[in-house]
Amino acid sequence: MSETITPPKNVEDASPVVVESPRRRFLRRFRGRRAAVAAAVFLTLITVLGLAAPLIAPHDPLVQELSARRLPPLSEGYLLGTDNLGRDTLSRLLYGARVAVSAAAISVSVGLAFGVIPALTAGFLGGRWDALLSRIADAFLSFPPLLLAMAIVGVMGPNLTNAMIAIGIVFGPRFFRVVRGAVIAVRENTFVEASRSIGTPTAWIVRKHILPHTLSPLIVQVSLACGFAMLAESSLSFLGLGVQPPDPSWGRMLAEGREAWNYTAWPVLIPAVAIVLAVLACNTLGDGIRDSVGRENRSER
Repeated sequence: MSETITPPKNVEDASPVVVESPRRRFLRRFRGRRAAVAAAVFLTLITVLGLAAPLIAPHDPLVQELSARRLPPLSEGYLLGTDNLGRDTLSRLLYGARVAVSAAAISVSVGLAFGVIPALTAGFLGGRWDALLSRIADAFLSFPPLLLAMAIVGVMGPNLTNAMIAIGIVFGPRFFRVVRGAVIAVRENTFVEASRSIGTPTAWIVRKHILPHTLSPLIVQVSLACGFAMLAESSLSFLGLGVQPPDPSWGRMLAEGREAWNYTAWPVLIPAVAIVLAVLACNTLGDGIRDSVGRENRSER
């Protein structure tokens, strides 16, 4: 909420000064970035359509109709056509959105669990803890993200759950770096030193003073990670390490569409466009959030 500060009585012709709360300032800035707002609406739409897929899908995504193979979009009874086995592309696309959203949510949650708590420990305590945990994070960061995820899935077995866990483990060191840097920047502030001097428990200081100051950069990183999670899940499913047939996912649809590429391009183009738009929306939303939580520009004062 906004607060009104009344100046001293001896100040003549002075109007009250309205101090804008951080939340209202963020919403005002974010609403001014139309691309980020459109990205947020698009991602919300994907989430709703994915969750409601069993209710709104016109056909069963697993049922094969060999007499209706490779139909183009706008065919009778098939709005986006059919694939090489006669399955409805629209239904599989909706169920694939459900997989993409689940992959982003679960993998980011796993990444936060692996990254945030060690980062708070390393950043606040420093010393040996910081050196040890930072070296572990550096070891994971030295591997290419997708290659590391493929190695983890290869050990755990190819399925959607293992793919999401693998992607989440890849996110952990990146969240660690972001949160650790924010904690180090805050821990030497006066209000933290004052809490320490009066004997405030460490857990209370971390929860009340340190953690809130890490949320802004962490939220930006999470929004960007969602896009990478969707792309990584599609890549793993395309390679046969994620969603297994006949279950639908956008990456699986791409792999199956290659078989019909010489006959029609629609089975490949439709899921490819869905992946591109979803990842682009996540990145655009992340940029909008980053600009909205940043320091105020001169033009906005």
